[in-house]
Amino acid sequence: LLSEPHRGTALMETAAGDHGGKYLTFKLANEEYGLEILKVREINGMMDITAVPQMPPYMKGVINLRGKVIPVIDLRLKFGFMEIEHTEQTCIIVVDVGQDIGIIVDTVSEVLDIKGESIEPPPQVGKAVDNSFILGMGKVGDSVKILLNIARVLTEEEMLDLNDATGSAQANELAEVGV
Repeated sequence: LLSEPHRGTALMETAAGDHGGKYLTFKLANEEYGLEILKVREINGMMDITAVPQMPPYMKGVINLRGKVIPVIDLRLKFGFMEIEHTEQTCIIVVDVGQDIGIIVDTVSEVLDIKGESIEPPPQVGKAVDNSFILGMGKVGDSVKILLNIARVLTEEEMLDLNDATGSAQANELAEVGV
């Protein structure tokens, strides 16, 4: 029989181990992040983004991707980093969070296969800081990748705002083409 401290450790290792798999890694500022590859729909270079009025600064607007209106957020701004000029390496990663959304990142790095035993739970930094969107910390060589639960990056209320923005942008676009 395991003593209590060992039982808790075994549970944490099992939970972290469940997150092993392939991750698309990307950079924001000087940090490296990863997304579960199964959540990634596609990667695009920067394109025209239609601004939607009265949205928070990190909600950049919507794009028309092959006839589908997709909301776009700037992950830099959402995470509290300073806004920078986009470069030829800036990308929009379209991810599935129950609906497709685009996230703007500085640059896409690579796809990594990170084993479950190389993923530690997110650091506990107190109740004042919400890190529920961090799936874990992936150790790769000498570096650490912050693995995101992309479905939790936006709150439920923010997702509703995005849905409203997408709906009104799509209605405006249909009106412009006379539908």
